[in-house]
Amino acid sequence: MSYNAWFQCINGCHGQFSLLEIIYRCPTCGDLLEVQHDVDALRTRAPAAWMQLFEDRNRKSVYPYGSGVWSKKEWIVPFIDNENIVSTYEGNSNLLWAERYGRQLHVEDLWVKQCGNSHTGSFKDLGMTVLVSVVRQMIANGQPIDAVACASTGDTSAALASYCAAAGIAAVVLLPRNKVSPAQLVQPIANGALVLSLETDFDGCMAVVQEITKQKRIYLANSMNSLRIEGQKTVAIEIVQQFDWEVPDWVIIPGGNLGNVTALGKGFLLMHDLGLIQKLPRICVAQAENANPLYRSFLTHFEQFEPVTAKATLASAIQIGNPVSAKRAIRTLQRFDGVVEQASEQELADESARADRTGMFNCPHTGVALAALRKLVDKKIIKSSDRVVVVSTAHGLKFADQKTAYHLGKLPGVKSTYQNLPVELPADAKRVADTIARHVDKARLLGS
Repeated sequence: MSYNAWFQCINGCHGQFSLLEIIYRCPTCGDLLEVQHDVDALRTRAPAAWMQLFEDRNRKSVYPYGSGVWSKKEWIVPFIDNENIVSTYEGNSNLLWAERYGRQLHVEDLWVKQCGNSHTGSFKDLGMTVLVSVVRQMIANGQPIDAVACASTGDTSAALASYCAAAGIAAVVLLPRNKVSPAQLVQPIANGALVLSLETDFDGCMAVVQEITKQKRIYLANSMNSLRIEGQKTVAIEIVQQFDWEVPDWVIIPGGNLGNVTALGKGFLLMHDLGLIQKLPRICVAQAENANPLYRSFLTHFEQFEPVTAKATLASAIQIGNPVSAKRAIRTLQRFDGVVEQASEQELADESARADRTGMFNCPHTGVALAALRKLVDKKIIKSSDRVVVVSTAHGLKFADQKTAYHLGKLPGVKSTYQNLPVELPADAKRVADTIARHVDKARLLGS
């Protein structure tokens, strides 16, 4: 059976466009495009047969099907030649049972989908493998593409640079100057990308990259390009697969440019349409208070949406005031009985530290999601009996400097509530033993 997919306007305007065509917006209305699949063709395979196929491919060495993305190739870009797929066997990230942290929140069935345990340390790999693979297919077909470009606050640039380096394609990265962590900056540099540090914020970089990619020889890699969404939707499929094809009650997703909530929504809806699942989860988008246009819109029941000027936030990857996927995200939330919550800088920093003390090592964006979770539990919107999945978007090591500053008490405007500093002692066994005893007694007293 052959399967097909194409671009189509999110508003339903007339016209279908090849995934191998360089087009990002609808020629009729100017809005974004999305990937549509021939669902009738996909339905010719029974739900149980799809499940078995994905299980059979899971983590296997037959290229490229061991990838968490390309194991679902028929649901992603079904017609791409395998030799043009650029994969690091991304995906298949672990689903962590956050047992101890969940008990503290009185949510015993709490899980963290650790998408940061990926090749470049973030979920962006899942979308970039698809986009760069399609570019490689276009080049193989004779399309003259000189480079692939993105605006980024760090993680997108790392993924783009890595996959382009693996494919032998030039990568161009536009970063807001002095607004990304050193670990995020060095990744595209190390992978040989042309890194342009602009005197602006992410939204300014996004405006520039959209302008330069009007030249079709430079291909756009940001999430307004729906090829990215296709890869990222596999997070939803993986979650359900890891629960033996059962659907959680809630999924909490950090939100900046809002492509990820759109992506996970697409994954759940496709599984539902094909009969693999019988219900949909509720979705929460978690935003930093300093960059919260979707939260403000939610307070109006999505009747209004206004971009904001994003303020500095520790959750730098979601410091976005004018998200390109806002319309798609709102539609997703409406379909999933969704909510939006926000977290202050103090809340996200403290929640990251709390969770870290139970064995995690969270990025600040996951801290935003965890803070949102706590608020929803306190409001009794999330019940103690609910199965909840928090999507962790990046590896905490990308933000080691920030974590260090928290424990040193050097984060501006943030009190280090859960500070934990090294204890300096002489090399004296008795002093060391006494210090350990006091620590153990204190921990026992605090119940930690």
